[in-house]
Amino acid sequence: MILVTGATGFLGAVLTRQLAGQNIRIKCLRRSGSSTPDILLPYEHLIQWHTADILDMPALEEAFDGVTQVYHCAAWVSFKQADKDPMIYTNVTGTANIVNLCLENDVRLLHVSSIAAIGQGKPGELITEKHYLEETPVNNIYSISKLESEMEVWRGIAEGLDAVIVNPSLIIGPTAGTHGSGKLFETIRRGMRYYSRGSCGLVDVEDVSRCMIMLMNSDVTAERYIINATNMSYKELIDKAAQCFGVKAPESEAKPWMLELAWRFSAVAAAVTGKDPALDKIAAQAATTEQNYDNRKVIQQTGITFKPIDTTVAEICVALKR
Repeated sequence: MILVTGATGFLGAVLTRQLAGQNIRIKCLRRSGSSTPDILLPYEHLIQWHTADILDMPALEEAFDGVTQVYHCAAWVSFKQADKDPMIYTNVTGTANIVNLCLENDVRLLHVSSIAAIGQGKPGELITEKHYLEETPVNNIYSISKLESEMEVWRGIAEGLDAVIVNPSLIIGPTAGTHGSGKLFETIRRGMRYYSRGSCGLVDVEDVSRCMIMLMNSDVTAERYIINATNMSYKELIDKAAQCFGVKAPESEAKPWMLELAWRFSAVAAAVTGKDPALDKIAAQAATTEQNYDNRKVIQQTGITFKPIDTTVAEICVALKR
């Protein structure tokens, strides 16, 4: 039996749909009050829902009954400094709980980490799985939570855990709606005045799920894999999406000093209004940083052919136009 944590989230729902599409019966965790994603409604007869928080050990122990594989997708995602301590505690402790139960029950684990837990490369160098963060990124609370969560999995591996880790780049897809990566596309649809000079890795959510299933069903263990379809400048991505939406692409570059001012003004505005900042320091810095990732390891292991990002961008634009 397969258990999926975070099955109501963007990635977890697509993963669950792919597994159910193979006529596999699945246990899925969801928190109290969470509703079933629309894309999973046709597969309800194959899904056994368990209401449990990853911090609730008794509920987790019950969910592990009969389980042989766990896909750990659940995580609290936030970039708000006010969420720092509770988010890090939830993600790290929750992952530790999953790791411990996998060890106790001899269960194979596939853990979803992030490129946020991978170190930086030198200028012009592709970032690989061998790059490690040399120091804890004090201001990037999401990076901290993903790095320390991944460390719990490596701790489990040292104790005999059969596990594999995936580090996806920016996951995109039409089912994100206007949340997460979908927020970027909605911003482009509404019109942007500036672009930034940075670059990032991009991958379709369907491909991330496919890689996860292939890696879970392989004999690989104690390894981590960057899952990245392509590297692209933010300007190129914005231009492609703007063209799909039929809106004007931004022609002016947001210089680093402009972004520096912008995140500071956003912080002040957020403090006054109580709303989330429109731009934070980490996002402003990332917008001007070139981050390009090497995907050869996962291709060699799985043989996957990644979906063209142009196709995914077009699908996202169609979904948001609706």
